[in-house]
Amino acid sequence: MSDHSKIPEGRLGRLARLAGLGARTGASLLLSKKGQSAAEQAAEVLGNLRGLAAKVGQMASYVDGVVPEDHRDAYETALRSLRAAAPRSSPGAIRGVVEDELGAPIEQLFTRWDDTPLASASIGQVHRADVDGRAVAVKVQHPGIGKAVESDLQNAGILEGMVGLAGGRKFNSKALLEEVRQRFREELDYTLEATRQTQFGELHRGDPTIHIPEVVGERSGARVLTSELCHGATLEEACESDEATRRAYAETLWRFVFKGNLVGGMFNADPHPGNYLFRPDGKITFLDFGCVQPIEGDRLSEARALHEAALNGDERAFGEHAAIILETRGGRYEDLAIAYSRHCFEPIFNTPYRITRPYAASLVERAKVLAMEARAMKDDGGYVPLPPGMLFMNRLQFGFYSVLARLDVEVDYASVERDFLR
Repeated sequence: MSDHSKIPEGRLGRLARLAGLGARTGASLLLSKKGQSAAEQAAEVLGNLRGLAAKVGQMASYVDGVVPEDHRDAYETALRSLRAAAPRSSPGAIRGVVEDELGAPIEQLFTRWDDTPLASASIGQVHRADVDGRAVAVKVQHPGIGKAVESDLQNAGILEGMVGLAGGRKFNSKALLEEVRQRFREELDYTLEATRQTQFGELHRGDPTIHIPEVVGERSGARVLTSELCHGATLEEACESDEATRRAYAETLWRFVFKGNLVGGMFNADPHPGNYLFRPDGKITFLDFGCVQPIEGDRLSEARALHEAALNGDERAFGEHAAIILETRGGRYEDLAIAYSRHCFEPIFNTPYRITRPYAASLVERAKVLAMEARAMKDDGGYVPLPPGMLFMNRLQFGFYSVLARLDVEVDYASVERDFLR
């Protein structure tokens, strides 16, 4: 992938990059059965587009069940580079964003600044710097990324591709697509992300296994987010640890996600492996709080009740609370939707549980089946569209379970939940 390339910002220009490879959407690039060459082309095009198009490739690099099974290894190998490091913006362009956003020259803002980024992703890239002798990580948006993302959000093909990868292709509705637009527009607001990062830090304060980097507010703005600099191993490196350490990692991941959901009333809907830094003692540093879905009011109460039913092994209560959350109204669709939710809760009902890659892939496959059944039942009185929040919950489950599957360890997830719910 090329570095320092200007991001195509316009909707037609971004479509043209995909059309050049015979693709209508970013997701359609990933469904080719041409193997290695197609995989490498997908990584190149999606990476250079960045924005939501790159997110499609990043999701496909680790979510089981997305790309063709026969070519899974080829796609994962090619797309892993996109997950680890999207193409970079030039040093001059990045400096311009920082100085414009924070209102002063780089040399006045930071006592040290490295032009070579530590990492680059779909929305921004991260630079190492010092503030008064303190090592910090400065996340800076790619120049032009705001217009590029807005173009993608107005592009029905790219947006439907994102929805499809989260299991909602057949559930498309104006309300669902607008929810997707809202969440991804929020990812461009680093001021909001800084607030959420601080909130997650407060929620998990005192937990020796969860670390949230502290925000440096005086060096942050709408397009620049400065936090303490942290280090740790990648997911691939963590998977080489001994079984006890891998189990500790899995427990920490589960606690972070579901304590956030059930206690904090907010879930981080972007389980990108690059957002986790693993330490040898089982502690994990969590990064990136741009895509957070609030869980409030009755929905939060029902979510807690749903988990309590699973912890108690109460199938009847689980079905009742799932029906309320999914806003179903009886009939075959309700039965299918509850059955799918029940399948997602296998790690609790059948604890201790080893989440495997086939199980993670089955979530994607079952979501596709449910979507096709829903399409066929659209005129049935029992059909209802996906309620608010459920699309991003699917995205969380697909990605999160795929991460846990790579740790390949049996865990008593029910005990983890009981500890923090108590």
